[in-house]
Amino acid sequence: MGKILNFGSLNIDMVYSMPHFVQPGETIAANKMELFPGGKGLNQSVALSKTGAEVYHGGKIGSDGMWLLDILKNSGVNCDFVSADGSATGTAVIQVSPSGENCIIINHGSNYEITKEEIDRALGNFGEGDMLLLQNEINLLPYLIESAHKRGMRIALNPSPVDDELLKMDLSGLDYIILNEIEGEAFTGEKEPEKISAALAAKYPGLKVVLTLGGKGSMYTENGKVIRQGIYKVKAVDTTAAGDSFTGYFLALISAGKSAEEALRSAAKAAALAVSKMGAAASIPTMAEVEAAELEELR
Repeated sequence: MGKILNFGSLNIDMVYSMPHFVQPGETIAANKMELFPGGKGLNQSVALSKTGAEVYHGGKIGSDGMWLLDILKNSGVNCDFVSADGSATGTAVIQVSPSGENCIIINHGSNYEITKEEIDRALGNFGEGDMLLLQNEINLLPYLIESAHKRGMRIALNPSPVDDELLKMDLSGLDYIILNEIEGEAFTGEKEPEKISAALAAKYPGLKVVLTLGGKGSMYTENGKVIRQGIYKVKAVDTTAAGDSFTGYFLALISAGKSAEEALRSAAKAAALAVSKMGAAASIPTMAEVEAAELEELR
C-alpha cells in the first residue's frame, strides 16, 4: 500500500441553514449559522484517512486557519506539507435548504498562493507506487500533474469546480478522473453517461473514469469495461460532503489494492452515511462505520 498525497484546498466553511436559497434582490434571515472545516482538499484528506490509509496533505493556509490543521491531524492526516504563511485562509459561504441541498460561494485565499518550491519539497518525499490526489481549488495544477507524473506517481483528479482553464489543461498524465455528469458534459459535450466516459477514454487512452450519477449511483470505466454501482438509501440532511467521501474512499481502497467493485461499493456507502449528518469533514464516516452499516442498495 503506497502513500497518498492530497494536494488540495483548506477552507473555513460558513454554513447558513436557510428557509430557502436567497433569490436575486432578496434579504432573508438564516435559521442558524455554523463554522465548519472545509474545502474539497481537507474533506477528501479526512475521508482518505478515515479508511486507515497513510495520508499526507499539501496546501496553504493563513494564520486564521491553524485550527484546520488540528482537524486534519486529529483525523490522522500528516500535515508536514501544509504552509501556514498565506495571506488569509480560503473561505466558503454555504446555504443549506430544508431538503439538504446546498449552494456555495468560494473565496480562494491562500489556496491560490502555493509555490513551485512548496510543491517540489512535498513531492520529493513520494515516488512510484504512491498516489497524488488533486481537485480544482488550488493553483499550479499543471505543474503538480507534470512533476508527479515524472516521479511515477499514480495521479487522480476530481475536477471540481470546472472552469475554462481546467478544460484547456492537458490531462494525459492522469490515471483516474472522478467527476459528475455536469462536469463530464463540460469536458466532452455529451450528456449520456456512456458517451461521457467513452469520450474521455478516447481522448486520454488508459484513463480510468469514475462518473457519479446522483440518485443513479456511479459508473466506472476502464479499457472499455464498465462497472455500475447503485446508491444506498438514507435520509439526506446535508449533501455537502457526499462527493468528497466517495472520492476519498474509492481512491484509498484502490490504493490499497482492492478491486474497483469493492472500492465503488464502500465509496457509495460512505457517501450515503455522510449525507445523513450535518457538516462536511465532520460528517465523513470511519471505515468501521461503513463496514457495519446495513443499508438498502438502490439501483
